[in-house]
Amino acid sequence: MPAPRMSATPLPGIGVKYDLTTREHEHLSVIAHRDGARTVNVYRSDDPDACARSLRLSTAESAALIDALMPAHHSPNLLHTTDLGLVAERIELSSVSHWNGRLLGETRMRTDTGASIVAVLRRAEAIPSPAPDFRLAGGDTLIVIGTREGIDAAAEILGRE
Repeated sequence: MPAPRMSATPLPGIGVKYDLTTREHEHLSVIAHRDGARTVNVYRSDDPDACARSLRLSTAESAALIDALMPAHHSPNLLHTTDLGLVAERIELSSVSHWNGRLLGETRMRTDTGASIVAVLRRAEAIPSPAPDFRLAGGDTLIVIGTREGIDAAAEILGRE
């Protein structure tokens, strides 16, 4: 069975459009908007350039759909697990979090859990390797790597209100 064909096209100021042609030659696309929303487009079979249906999904709706498309044993926040027992996971910092406006180093994350915050996603920006003097903000998504136990402990610390 041939692999599905996928292509990505940057849409300046909007995001990225991903086009997929299935093994049955059906065409669909997903536009990943910069604000996290997604638009799913299904094209007519008699005219692959004509959109038959377009559906805009919020960030939460997109996450729910991704969850439904993934095997049930995956966590929607799980990014990767290696044979070494390390996990990378996304943890969102609430706007009412105790850590909102505080410095990353104040969390003592690595010292207390063994888990490391390797990047912060803020709006449409990724901040790799944030230093201890990096100021956290509500709505940040933290990319945390560690053991399963360390990640769970990090989530508990970061969830503190």
